[in-house]
Amino acid sequence: MTAKIESLDGKQGTAPVTGRWAFVALLAGNVSLSIGAMLVRLADTGPTASAFWRMTIALPFLLALAWRESGARLPPRPAILVASAAGIFFALDLAAWHIGILQTKVANATLFGNCASLLLVIWGIFLARRWPRGWQAVAILLAFAGSALLMGQSYELSPAFLIGDLLSLLAGVLYTVYVLLMLRVRGTLEPWTALSISSIVCVPILLGIALALGEQITPHNWTPLILLALTSQIIGQGLMTWSLPRFSPLVIGLTLLVQPAVAALAGWLMFGEMLGPIDIFGGMLVGAALVLIRLPSRRTAPI
Repeated sequence: MTAKIESLDGKQGTAPVTGRWAFVALLAGNVSLSIGAMLVRLADTGPTASAFWRMTIALPFLLALAWRESGARLPPRPAILVASAAGIFFALDLAAWHIGILQTKVANATLFGNCASLLLVIWGIFLARRWPRGWQAVAILLAFAGSALLMGQSYELSPAFLIGDLLSLLAGVLYTVYVLLMLRVRGTLEPWTALSISSIVCVPILLGIALALGEQITPHNWTPLILLALTSQIIGQGLMTWSLPRFSPLVIGLTLLVQPAVAALAGWLMFGEMLGPIDIFGGMLVGAALVLIRLPSRRTAPI
């Protein structure tokens, strides 16, 4: 893992290329994940059942990629346990997130669900034992200011949305733990292997929750679920998992803020939700933050 981090600092010949593509993968993963909320709303199953199908449809492809990646080698037992623990937290995250999406506004669910970005930034500062300086500090301020402007336009605090808001907030906390566990296990396991193990653990948990809640399991329209599995699990989580060990929690946390920006753009393109000057300015601030957060890595090690 050290060699990969060092490569981002330009200490090896292939470092700039590796770092550039890794950051592109991290951003692309977040873009793919950002359309998940809309697909959950379009699915005609229960919310947890849609999460179950997301994992189940994606699992054969993930297992095939893991087999190609690692062959028949059995991963170390400690790594399996960590990846399995990540799967438990991810299953609970998906259940809370998917139910929360239907209990509140999409903007509220996106805002509270992305508390993981703030928690990961705080964790990155804690690990570094120092406050961000220079461009990193500016990037953090711009990113959160931009997200606040984006969500502030459509966010609505109401007792009617309380349950959905709390579930979305819980999902953000659970997702933070999932990311940290996957960061740890990726020092030992290859990306598709780690993602496959966590996904295997997710499937029975999500099915059990969906059955316990009496949700409709079998869909009439498979299209939203297939798209959800492809964009959120295979592409989104696949790219995220591959890029995780190449970045600090601080950088990972900031890139999660791509999701509300893309969600706002998708709402404009798909549902005619107009973007005002404040929304556009907020998106520009998030974009500027993602550019600035990469600048210190060319001179000093990232937080």
